[in-house]
Amino acid sequence: MRGRTPTSAPATAGEIFRLVRDGVAGTRTEIGRETGLSRTAVAARVDRLLADGLVTEVVGAAATGGRPAARLEFNAAGGTVLALSVGVSRSKAAVCDLSGAVLAEEVVDIPASAGPEHLLSEAVIRLEKLLLTAGVDDATIRGIGLSIPGTVDGARGWSVGVPALPGWERIALPPLLTARFPVPVLVDNDVNVMALAEHDAHPDVDDLLMVKIGSGVGAGLVCGGVLQRGAWGAAGEIGHTPVHDGPGIGCGCGNIDCLEVLASGRALVRDLAECGQPVTAIADVVALVKQGDPDAVRLVRIAGRRLGEVLAAAVNLVNPALVAIGGDLVGAFDPLVAGVREAIYRRSMAAATQNLRIEPGLLSGRSGVMGCAILVLDEVLSPGSVDTALSA
Repeated sequence: MRGRTPTSAPATAGEIFRLVRDGVAGTRTEIGRETGLSRTAVAARVDRLLADGLVTEVVGAAATGGRPAARLEFNAAGGTVLALSVGVSRSKAAVCDLSGAVLAEEVVDIPASAGPEHLLSEAVIRLEKLLLTAGVDDATIRGIGLSIPGTVDGARGWSVGVPALPGWERIALPPLLTARFPVPVLVDNDVNVMALAEHDAHPDVDDLLMVKIGSGVGAGLVCGGVLQRGAWGAAGEIGHTPVHDGPGIGCGCGNIDCLEVLASGRALVRDLAECGQPVTAIADVVALVKQGDPDAVRLVRIAGRRLGEVLAAAVNLVNPALVAIGGDLVGAFDPLVAGVREAIYRRSMAAATQNLRIEPGLLSGRSGVMGCAILVLDEVLSPGSVDTALSA
């Protein structure tokens, strides 16, 4: 039920901040109406938020010529969060403001196979440089969002049985960052955070499936506006679904003919090299598709069809309004999505696909770091976390 009566428990500063951040209340009078707090109590809590920099007060002209009305606004410049999106072949680090907007970013060209200690120590150095570039200091940092490919134990902050990350399993990752930046660190799957970012970019869509196809294949699911991680954090691991017509290629997970070993960007590099094409990276595959190379176009379309066969079951199961496709292979979107659509519309129920949108992600390679920022912002700007920070 919206609002509070005067007999409700007093609203905390963190709860008042949420009202301002969500646009529910913009003046002290509106806050009092929503919470039932006295003018003095509202003033005390608002003053704490102003002092911490989470809100600003803007004085505008009064409509009746009387005393000017002062409105409270969420202050996105009142702090920063650090974001680190780890990939199999490369990672990206960024400094973001409290709205999740990127202030400075940089690619970290170190493969995950180098190990978490080496990669994250280098990422710390890059983040220090990015803070200087953005013109902000350590005191502004409120948290760090970290994503890695594969299943994550969020409570412990480590990867769980991820074939793509040898040497990362059950390594506590937050301490590798908090040794330099002593702030809260949240860890999640890479496609989960991309799903958070795409959901934020599509405020009108509460049910979406985010698909990443790069070195590996994975999905993130938002249902009813809420990210779904599953019982043990393994929701969306579609890359390890075996494909029925594969040639018998083993996967690091122990299965045969997983989608990841047949339809990922890495698989396409392998298959095109076997066709005699001079390819060594996913970017080469994309370049060949853009040049109209028949082998590349054919193989990418087959990969899309295999991806679509797996996604068809997900479309029937959860009925998303949007399937957003991201990752390095999205540059070859046309033949890829042609295969995806072919399989989904052939295998899914008409009721589930009648208004289904299958589109490239909106965030142009930034969904990873922006999702990491959203992940940590949802935590550090929650009412409880704000109250804890203000009482420290």
